[in-house]
Amino acid sequence: MSKPLIIVESPTKAKTISRFLNGEFIVKASMGHVRDLPKSKLSIDVKNNFEPVYIIPPKAKEIITELKKDAKSASSIILATDEDREGEAISWHLVQALGLGDEAQIAKGKEDKRIKRIVFHEITKSAIDEAMKNPRDIDLNLVDAQQARRVLDRLVGYELSPFLWRKIRYGLSAGRVQSVAVRLVVEREREIQKFKQEEYWSIEAKLSRKEDAKTFVAKLQSIDGKIVGKMDIKTDSDAKKIVADLQGAQYQVKEINQREVKRNPAAPFTTSTLQQEAARKFGMSAKQTMVIAQQLYEGVALGEEGHQGLITYMRTDSLNLAQSALAAIKQMIGKEFGQEYVLDAPRIYANKSKGAQEAHEAIRPTDVMRHPAQMKDFLDKGQQKIYELIWKRTVACQMAPAVLEQTAVDILALGPKPLTLFRTNGQVIKFDGFIRAYTEGQDEKAEDEIEGVLPELKIDEALKLHELLPLQHFTEPPGRYSDATLIKALEAHGVGRPSTYAPTLSTIQDRGYVNKIDKKYSPTEEGFMVNDMLVENFPEIVDINFTSHIEEEFDLIAEGKIKWVEVMEEFYTPFKKHLIEKEKSVEKQIEVSTTPCPHCGKMMLIKYGRNGKFLACPDKDSKITQPMPEEAAKIKELEEKTKGEMCPICGKQMGVRRGRFGFFLGCIDYPKCKGISKIWNKTGYKCPSCLASDERKEKPGDIVEKKSRGRGKPFFACTRFPDCTFVMNLKPESQQQLDEAYKNWLTNPPKPKKSYAKKKKE
Repeated sequence: MSKPLIIVESPTKAKTISRFLNGEFIVKASMGHVRDLPKSKLSIDVKNNFEPVYIIPPKAKEIITELKKDAKSASSIILATDEDREGEAISWHLVQALGLGDEAQIAKGKEDKRIKRIVFHEITKSAIDEAMKNPRDIDLNLVDAQQARRVLDRLVGYELSPFLWRKIRYGLSAGRVQSVAVRLVVEREREIQKFKQEEYWSIEAKLSRKEDAKTFVAKLQSIDGKIVGKMDIKTDSDAKKIVADLQGAQYQVKEINQREVKRNPAAPFTTSTLQQEAARKFGMSAKQTMVIAQQLYEGVALGEEGHQGLITYMRTDSLNLAQSALAAIKQMIGKEFGQEYVLDAPRIYANKSKGAQEAHEAIRPTDVMRHPAQMKDFLDKGQQKIYELIWKRTVACQMAPAVLEQTAVDILALGPKPLTLFRTNGQVIKFDGFIRAYTEGQDEKAEDEIEGVLPELKIDEALKLHELLPLQHFTEPPGRYSDATLIKALEAHGVGRPSTYAPTLSTIQDRGYVNKIDKKYSPTEEGFMVNDMLVENFPEIVDINFTSHIEEEFDLIAEGKIKWVEVMEEFYTPFKKHLIEKEKSVEKQIEVSTTPCPHCGKMMLIKYGRNGKFLACPDKDSKITQPMPEEAAKIKELEEKTKGEMCPICGKQMGVRRGRFGFFLGCIDYPKCKGISKIWNKTGYKCPSCLASDERKEKPGDIVEKKSRGRGKPFFACTRFPDCTFVMNLKPESQQQLDEAYKNWLTNPPKPKKSYAKKKKE
């Protein structure tokens, strides 16, 4: 007897779902998209309603053949791809790729009658059972919204990128969302460059009660009734004068104001807030966070329980929680923290982001009773961190508010000079509420954040002055964007959607438009150049309001309120006309250097290659090129440093070369010999492990400085890795220190790390 066929995107998701269905269904994975626009051409018929021309890519052909075979004998075909627009489009493409109906048949409901579409927010038995009871048709409005985004992005990328090739250099690219992200980074960098540092001073009094040694700090608030603003004390002499005026003053409590303040927890996670919080708390990139969240959603092996989906769908902008989840969370709070932490009624959060899908759910654990502590044996470090973060945030969002008592104390400095007032603030947590479970991270600490506990003070009480401190400060430029703050800015402007934040941040790095230094984004020269070209000539493409407007139109398409072809027409007609005009009017960017050409004597031109800038002869027929002066100086320095390095293949001299990822050594006999090696920071010592080895002692490796992934901490190891695995944490300063490190390494060799691929297989 034939079985029903369920098609999902990934093998992990298929494995998890199979477990709930007791072998009554065949569950197969499509491995993502099965049709796409070919990369070799535009593949959009702009004269025929922007009709896209899809193909089955080579990597999907084998999968389609297998699925066709399974579909042929299946009693029903259940499309269980993700519940968002991308998932809906995959189901739509699957029907056509498997020959179960064409686009027109799907639109009229005349595709193969065995087809059913199911959706669920989480991969659990109850969610799958419920979805099976409520199949529906493919939602063509969602498909149209996805198709509109795909087509519009293809039109921008494939028509605007060649313009950049012709006007700047080959290989550059533009994109509707990526170019806005680059613009935000560039404009922030220009704010930083324009920033002028200003000096200012503050005055702090370190005080205590007369009989108490424990001090607290009060800040200067006003002089003779006039408030002293942050920037009012501008110089050292101004500060010293105030301190001098206060010599001999007596300090007395003038006023005490206390108030009770309630603090509510942050909302449950959406895609963007999860990415932001993981960046703040763990330094994870948006891409890392989404990879881990996908693993938790699709299912993790939990021993006897088998594969289980641990969190709900991770691409969402909704703040809603299901009633069943709210009931379970309430029960967990009472059990874990006590009834005083339980709310009388659930806390409901209103969506602030544009176009949020209210019907969806926020990201939460599928079973809040699965405490993070119970998951440690089944999750790797990254999975554990993200699961615990989601669990804590979900529980905290339904806990009682924290109650704090805030105290502000005004203190008079009584003396011969003008009446001077100081102020100190403190707070005490009277009831910790949700703080017991979780507190949200911050991008930047507020200057006026209230901290600390004050002593019990009384009005008119005399205080003891321990120290009066004039403190110098300087204004700081705006901070560069991090993953958290850039995603926050994109979301605030309505640019992009949950599925696009992580890919956008990866793309702008991969394209070479930004560098990520100390987890902060700074634009490259190319980033500045491409942004300026687009801002000047195609302001509508990089206009934040325009991009936000387009996103809103995609949402209206998804709701069935407008047709996707109308949106394409509204955008493309003026865009194409503008592009043709700019093609004629914009000159190719040419930079002239101050370096004369050895061939013709004219000043060489600065050009851009895939490895960055270089100098070229201005004569069209000449192929004379040179590195930039600063690069030439660097090459000379490295040549001196690597003198005597021989090719590991042929034994000839090595020369300094530059590639996509920086400088390296290459054989001077290239292309006959393709020997290469890294340029190391050598310590001057040979590897003791190699010298002790019969196989390697004739050609021992050098002990060099290396950097680990992630935090980039330096360590010292052999250049003959992986043949030699000797490693030490500290730079060897003597042969004796190196020999001792080698002895320690022999007795306590580091444990080999499991590769990510092996972990996945297990």
